[in-house]
Amino acid sequence: MKIEIITAPNEKLKETGFGSYKACQSVLDSINKLGHDVKLSVCRDLKDLALVVNRKPDLVILAVKYISIDNGNDIWLSEYFAKHEINYSGSPREVLKFDSDKVLAKSHLMKRGLKTARYFTAIPGQYQCESDLPVAFPLFLKPIDAANGNGIDDLSLVTNFSEFESKTRSLFAEFNMPVLAEEYLDGREFSVAIIKTEDSRCIVSAVEIIPPQSTNGLRILGAKVKKEDSEDVRKIEDRIMLNKVSKLAVDAYIKLGIWDFGRIDIKTNKRGDCYFMEANLVPGMTLGTSYFPLACEIANELTYDEVIQLIVEKGISRVPYDMSLAVAGNTVQSRFMAM
Repeated sequence: MKIEIITAPNEKLKETGFGSYKACQSVLDSINKLGHDVKLSVCRDLKDLALVVNRKPDLVILAVKYISIDNGNDIWLSEYFAKHEINYSGSPREVLKFDSDKVLAKSHLMKRGLKTARYFTAIPGQYQCESDLPVAFPLFLKPIDAANGNGIDDLSLVTNFSEFESKTRSLFAEFNMPVLAEEYLDGREFSVAIIKTEDSRCIVSAVEIIPPQSTNGLRILGAKVKKEDSEDVRKIEDRIMLNKVSKLAVDAYIKLGIWDFGRIDIKTNKRGDCYFMEANLVPGMTLGTSYFPLACEIANELTYDEVIQLIVEKGISRVPYDMSLAVAGNTVQSRFMAM
């Protein structure tokens, strides 16, 4: 099979997708082991994308959601390749909007009966006093669409109107968009990797994320923690909690209409009630540190190569291919068929 991994210059993106060029190279190395003809293409504009189309790959692995064009509109890769009848990995454009817009995802799932933290959006000066706010303190403030914990730190937890105004101003200045304000959930944090197999079963890998305690006594999973990899990623030993977290994640996965794979983030309150937080549909794939492959390893003993293998084989299952190439993939899937 001819496969191309499509990425873009990261400095132009607010959301990094699979991660750095090195992360994409790790994906390429894994696909090489499967015996496919694979290459990594850094695309900057429509000309680069046209060259990919002319090469007619059987599958493109989309390591980013879009290409950001100077003085132009973003090019959404799933939409572009669908238009040119090129098979692609991941979800279509209409589903990826739930990744880029946290508010849209929360609203969509609330209408369908899933729990999420109460929220509202804000811009500087929109609210004049505490009594104007739609949700009471404490609140947690973050950008609507930034990834990797960008914009999140100890100051994201606000307990009074002065703190609310200050953090709203700083986030709006940095990201130039309304700020998402959520009721603060004071429980545990979880991340769930879901991969749909060739026969449309879901492999669900749920883990707990425990950030280090800051000097203020908080455990905030922000950009600094993620960059330093100082958080603890653990297997969920409590079977009841594991089932609750996994069920909510699968329900969100289905109701958002996600294809192929995705990561669902969940938080609890102190009572242990689970709430959907956000969906990451082009999750990080950095070997050894990204939550998606780590969750698969910790929860289901899947190696990094096996994770990439499952993603690739789901993608190429949409086109005719040599069945001899599927033997290794069936070995991975067979470990879950008896579950």
